[in-house]
Amino acid sequence: MKEELIISGRNIPYIDPHLNIWHWPIPAYLFLGGLAAGLLFFAGLYTLMGKEKQLPTAVKWATFVAPFALVLGLFFLFIDLKHQWYFWRLYLTFRIESPMSWGAWVLMAITPLSFVWAATYIKELIPGFVWKPAFLNRMEAWFINNRRFFASIMVFLALVLGIYTGILLSAFNARPLWNTALLGPLFLVSGMSTGAAVILWMSKDAQERHLFARIDLVLIAIELFFIIHLFMGFMAGPEVQQDAAQLFLGGRYTWAFWGLVVGAGLVVPALLEILKLRGLKIPVAIPALLIILGGLIFRIIMVEAGEATRYLY
Repeated sequence: MKEELIISGRNIPYIDPHLNIWHWPIPAYLFLGGLAAGLLFFAGLYTLMGKEKQLPTAVKWATFVAPFALVLGLFFLFIDLKHQWYFWRLYLTFRIESPMSWGAWVLMAITPLSFVWAATYIKELIPGFVWKPAFLNRMEAWFINNRRFFASIMVFLALVLGIYTGILLSAFNARPLWNTALLGPLFLVSGMSTGAAVILWMSKDAQERHLFARIDLVLIAIELFFIIHLFMGFMAGPEVQQDAAQLFLGGRYTWAFWGLVVGAGLVVPALLEILKLRGLKIPVAIPALLIILGGLIFRIIMVEAGEATRYLY
């Protein structure tokens, strides 16, 4: 008979110090939510600026990606829920201090809006298309007449959705890696960068590509600024946050984060976009794909590494 003697409650495999609660659906949901937020923000912003004709991909065609990204993200969130058939209870109340409550209501508002926004451009995408029944055509005309009003709402909701994907993590004070106010702005900028990359990839207009390459460069610079100051804050903080930072400064996530996220997902595409703006022939799909994959890997690492950090002091 094999006898085991447990002398401590610490270091129980998969429980302490690593309690893996959130699996791959959560970072996928955070990525898709940030991507949709970026796409809808640019669509609403340039509609308010009257740039529909100059920037057709940003205002019209890229927005067809957003509703499917939101629905797929919500599906991933649903399959991760423990009590799946009680999700509707989130909509029986609103708690202003709860990021999850904010997220649930923002998603409830922006998801149907994204579908309607894309639907109003179907007739331009498919000439001769007619809505059936006929009252849908009247609803479409009313929405088009009030498009600028809905664009202003969409810009606000997209900003809230983008920053919520980071605040959802930062609200967990028990996880030192997530417990920072920079996580919300960082996730917002990252989502906008992936949205700009999708627009850059889809666009066939040289001027629109040129504009979004420059926008993406600015967003990458801001993202790198936030990442540097994120770790500066950790290293100047208490011991638990210093330990969290060490996971990326010589620990097990060092190569994946600095190599895949910062290197391949930010620095390399930024250099490629600079070279393309200077006239070098570079397929636009390469930097765009690197940015999108970098954004996804960033969220996977932040969720997994955050669950590995803890307070044991």
